[in-house]
Amino acid sequence: MPRRWRKLLGCLALIFGLAAGGPAAAHGFGQRYDLPIPLSFYIWSAGATVALSFVGFGLFLRVENRLLTWHIDWQAKGRLVGALAVVPRALASGMLLLVIVAGLFGNQDPIRNIAPVMIWIIGWVGLAFLSVLLGDVWRLINPWNAVFALAEICCRRVRADAVLGFVRPYPESLAAWPAFLLLVAFAWMELVWSGRNDPAALAVALVTYSALTFFGMALFGRQKWLAQGEMFTLVFGTFARFGPLAAIPQRPGVRVRMPAAGLLTEAPTTFSMVALVIGLLATVTFDGLLETPLWARVDVAVLDWASEPSFGPVPILREDQMVRLVRSVALVGCVLLFLTAYAAVCRLTAAAAGERALRTGAVLRSFVLTLVPIAIAYHVAHYFSLFFLGGQYVIPLLSDPLGRGWNLLGTAHYQVDIGLVTPRLQWTVAVVAVVLGHVCAIYLSHVTALRLFADRRAALRSQIPMVALMVTYTMLSLWILSQPIVETGVR
Repeated sequence: MPRRWRKLLGCLALIFGLAAGGPAAAHGFGQRYDLPIPLSFYIWSAGATVALSFVGFGLFLRVENRLLTWHIDWQAKGRLVGALAVVPRALASGMLLLVIVAGLFGNQDPIRNIAPVMIWIIGWVGLAFLSVLLGDVWRLINPWNAVFALAEICCRRVRADAVLGFVRPYPESLAAWPAFLLLVAFAWMELVWSGRNDPAALAVALVTYSALTFFGMALFGRQKWLAQGEMFTLVFGTFARFGPLAAIPQRPGVRVRMPAAGLLTEAPTTFSMVALVIGLLATVTFDGLLETPLWARVDVAVLDWASEPSFGPVPILREDQMVRLVRSVALVGCVLLFLTAYAAVCRLTAAAAGERALRTGAVLRSFVLTLVPIAIAYHVAHYFSLFFLGGQYVIPLLSDPLGRGWNLLGTAHYQVDIGLVTPRLQWTVAVVAVVLGHVCAIYLSHVTALRLFADRRAALRSQIPMVALMVTYTMLSLWILSQPIVETGVR
């Protein structure tokens, strides 16, 4: 067998193996944490905790707990709500314009330009955290929605019956598939794209997405495109279902509810939303996998293989292009793998319940939102240090967004505190978040099973495959998260 093919096969074997390696940097960490007990104790204990939570819920939760249906509504006048919403929407729209201008015309050093930190840390990570803690913040500040709504108002001022755009019927078969594809594309930009830290490239990407969003609103209507095609609205809206605040249906005001109550719905969701939620899990897990010594070996193997002379008339990509190609294929493969695993478990769930009339598709669509706490937990565990360390760069950059030496707000000389998040704190947050996220998911899954299946025994039997999946994912995710942080003694 040719040497290059042996190396490629070895690369693929490494992807599926559980080899350990030397330290790797992860979101700002160069040092590592020496655990007081072996790593395996944490991993097995976390898995056992998740499994025991299922036993506890099975023993004591015999009917659906009505606590999650509790809520208090605070109604407000429409004008008051509209007036309060103007300020954050104006600020968000101004920040969108500032990021584009800074990316196109500012200093192209990513450390001295506000575009990268605003897009990847404040915009992506920060708004996800805020959505979980509060509710659908994005619905309030969405700058594309604000700009298009303002344009609609201006059109109606000119002519009362004027309609901005074509307002074609939205094909029902599309559902939320555009948002799912945009999520995968966004993850590719974050994890694979060579221009992810290039301010000008990011600004061009932001302008392109803005044009696509405005075109979708003009073609299908503003509200319809936001509900089906705008990726950030659907992603942040999914996270916001966990939050304690929500809009009152059909009326202006705010509803205070129990956390995670919004993840229990009467009607099953769509297959496209199933793909979106599983895509959230898969992409952030793949992000964590890229930071492990295991994947570092994969990159080295790919670089080594790509550096060899090409054979015959077949062109060979450059080393960096080959690495990006392998990562691109692996990213799509990871999403497909997660979708396949979830579908297989749902098939086993339907079979374990013993109800022949219930199809796998109904189980797929009924249980997928119960996985959202796991996606939230992994986002917190994976991005905690990035947000609190890398997010500090926005403080000096607000005074000098274009990197021109300005000090508009008096914060340009702020020094980033790299000791704010230690490896020990990061590991503690990761363990607590992952375990609590899975326990919450098991609770929601158990409540959903009690609603879906005919009797309590069928509901309990149905949960065995799902619990096995959650226990396995708990242990795997902790292993992935530990690799850049924990000192394992292997070099």
